[in-house]
Amino acid sequence: MAEYANIIVDISHDKLDKTFIYRIPEALADRVGVGVQVYIPFGNRKIRGYVVELTDRAEYDTTKIKEILGIVGRSIPIESRLIALAGWMRRNYGGTMNQALKTVLPVREKKKRVQKKTVCLALDGVEAKNQLGVYQRKHNTARARLLEALIAQQELGWEVITGKLNVSSSVISAMEQAGVVRVLTRVCYRNPVGNLPAEEYSLVLNPSQQAVVDAVVRDYDAGVRRTYLLKGVTGSGKTEVYMELIAHVISAGKQAIVLIPEIALTYQTVMRFYRRFSDRVSILNSKMSAGERYDQFLRAKNGEIDIIIGPRSALFTPFENLGLIIIDEEHETSYKSGSVPRYHARETAVERAAMEDASVVLGSATPSLESYYRAGNGVYCLLELTERVKKKPLPVCTVTDLRSELASGNRSILGRRLAALLEDRLKRGEQAMLFLNRRGMAGFVSCRACGHVIKCPHCDVSLSQHGGCGPDTGRMVCHYCGHTEAVPAVCPVCGSKYIGGFKAGTQKIEQVLRAQFPGAGVLRMDFDTTRSREGYEQILSAFANREADILIGTQMIVKGHDFPNVTLVGVLAADLSLHVSDFHAAERTFQLLTQAAGRAGRGDLPGEVVIQTYQPEHYAVVHAANQNYEGFYGEEIIYREMVGYPPVSNMLAVQVFSREEESGFALADRLAAEVKEKFIKPEEKGAGGTIPLQLMGPAPATIGRINDIFRFVFYVKCAKYDKLVQIKDLLEEEMQKRQSADELVQFDFNPMNTM
Repeated sequence: MAEYANIIVDISHDKLDKTFIYRIPEALADRVGVGVQVYIPFGNRKIRGYVVELTDRAEYDTTKIKEILGIVGRSIPIESRLIALAGWMRRNYGGTMNQALKTVLPVREKKKRVQKKTVCLALDGVEAKNQLGVYQRKHNTARARLLEALIAQQELGWEVITGKLNVSSSVISAMEQAGVVRVLTRVCYRNPVGNLPAEEYSLVLNPSQQAVVDAVVRDYDAGVRRTYLLKGVTGSGKTEVYMELIAHVISAGKQAIVLIPEIALTYQTVMRFYRRFSDRVSILNSKMSAGERYDQFLRAKNGEIDIIIGPRSALFTPFENLGLIIIDEEHETSYKSGSVPRYHARETAVERAAMEDASVVLGSATPSLESYYRAGNGVYCLLELTERVKKKPLPVCTVTDLRSELASGNRSILGRRLAALLEDRLKRGEQAMLFLNRRGMAGFVSCRACGHVIKCPHCDVSLSQHGGCGPDTGRMVCHYCGHTEAVPAVCPVCGSKYIGGFKAGTQKIEQVLRAQFPGAGVLRMDFDTTRSREGYEQILSAFANREADILIGTQMIVKGHDFPNVTLVGVLAADLSLHVSDFHAAERTFQLLTQAAGRAGRGDLPGEVVIQTYQPEHYAVVHAANQNYEGFYGEEIIYREMVGYPPVSNMLAVQVFSREEESGFALADRLAAEVKEKFIKPEEKGAGGTIPLQLMGPAPATIGRINDIFRFVFYVKCAKYDKLVQIKDLLEEEMQKRQSADELVQFDFNPMNTM
């Protein structure tokens, strides 16, 4: 048995981000293991720490090694493989080991278990009837009422007795003491999906779906573990493929994690999985209570469920025999963590699968450029579903040029084509979805007359508007290089006064619809209407039950939902995301438009889509309207190659935070200069004569100050990811030397958005 434990202290501070050795007292020897949280003496304090290694060797004088004081009673041990995964995350994404450990342990504290009490009859039939007669003669009406119910049913729940029968707990206790009844207490799990109806499942895969399943199963049974990219058009039946693969790994005694991008998708997804796998499936998400999350953690750890479904954090479910990780809608940005460590669920899933001898399936109708690029290079295995199930046609898509609408005098949010089709669907009793592309709202400056967007002359991204709406109060900033210029009063191309940011939101659209179609039932799904725990479920259920004719929403309504009666989808202001100050802008727009279009015509009736835009000629809009992923990828990857953006190269965002504006920018400038001096040598040329490492910035962050903390950023581009990790390590060392409480540096590898 090991004599010492290497422990990382529970303080998220860079200079303490290392292990400290402690002696394991004999009294705790059988309870201290890797992943256990313990109390330790640290200086003059008693603090917590995690055991990350057990050892018999001490690297310095054993007389100076202190003892572990005790084990944290309500803490949850971390599996040793998850600790290894936390170490990988810390190395590859930055931050402290403690931040990584807390990430892989989304449930950190034990919660009191739920106890379910029932009351059963302790007498045989004759004795019970005799005792009932005694109670009736003595007018013990409450006791007689309970005994009579138990004679009929033998066992009743505590809540039924105290509620429906109106029998007090003191009466139950008295009858228990008299030996008439027995009170049974059972510990049970909180089950967030326990109230779902069980239905018989029967589905035969079509030949395309079966071919995909066969390819993965063939590898799996041969002991080959790979990462697969399943590219399937909207409505092609990817979920059925997932379930068939999961059924196969479960039959081999393994478990599966299914990641979905939004809590809003949980309800529909779980319903489909529950029909197939019943109570062997559960969920994890932030809307659940701490007790519910803890119980799902226990159920997974104890092998009482085989499948967990949830967003990014569900990746760290403590399954003992993990066999498969599925990431649905893998292109979604929500798979990237916004807090330190800024890990991406896709890469982290691949790493966990390698540790667990599991396979990974990434699914999307519009794969991220990173995944498709890797599939093209043989890193991932590409599998495709090119047709909708039952050979249903893809929706017919029409593009409305909002410049023409404006020129003809229509300043309404609804173009004439979309308004006419809405009226038609309402008359026919069919449903419609209106998607407002809010991403980037009012962030860029464009002309409503000619569609011109003002871009940075140095970075080929749009400039972002700051500090107001007019030429006197606002300026435009590039968040890559820091270039600034004034907001123009008129369009510099056509001279139109219709230049500025988009102002309408979902509430405004709802008002327009109610005024124009007073008889229509309208539901709105956005951040405001889904604040409550049940908000998503209630809105989606109401729309699925055809309690409304039109569903208005932002990004959350276009991701994976399946409403058979929806025959019309309208995309309002499609180009809002097209010119965000971010090199991902065209990719995000194409994905959103394609996913939105995919909501139409999923039932027996054909679907139609109207995309309203000021730039109908843009390649992202053109290819989305034609559902042509390969065409879009071919154009976009050329642009990425030209400017060296991911996935062709890798990118590191270095964020600097400071209480003082001047010192913050000076620190960012100094760190950037350090990178330039140590890593950028002009004489080194890469392929095609390019310098293998490029630096952009520093510049003020997108939001330059939050809570009086000033924010700056610079970017480093390099083909080799390991080189960026070296830069991260160098800058971490520099910051450790400074030891300033007023300054902080954080890292984001291949950022999903402009910092």
